[in-house]
Amino acid sequence: MEIKTFADLIEWTRLWHLHLSDCLNGCAVKHQDERAKMLLGYIAGHELEIGQIVTEFEKQADVNTLNTRVYDYVDHKPVKFHQSCDGHYSTLTPDQICREIFEFHDQVIALYDNLSGKAEIVEAKELADALLAMEQHEAKRLATQIGRIDEG
Repeated sequence: MEIKTFADLIEWTRLWHLHLSDCLNGCAVKHQDERAKMLLGYIAGHELEIGQIVTEFEKQADVNTLNTRVYDYVDHKPVKFHQSCDGHYSTLTPDQICREIFEFHDQVIALYDNLSGKAEIVEAKELADALLAMEQHEAKRLATQIGRIDEG
């Protein structure tokens, strides 16, 4: 997907969270380790929630802001993620799963942070800041919940 506007970027973010959710759910069923299955299922649900939160950003953002071009404001480094769901997560240990999920979240956070720092239009900066804060909050919430799973 080519990202030219805030609307494109938000849609890309939403689709990736939903794709990740579907992928993790599919891998949970295939995984041999019960702890990993539980972890994959939990993270899949969390990613689905994030996708729904991002949908609200799409609905509530100003149309002019959504149409603001982002091409000049973001580094052109793609976020690295498994493009197809080939069962990759069904072979990983819980620690490996967490590491990959948090690497993905860190890349999305860095993308929004970069955009926020370069946005010149006030409304665009506010939207980037709100998306950044949401991604940071959800990553922290996920880390906290995973920590509780590990303690349990």
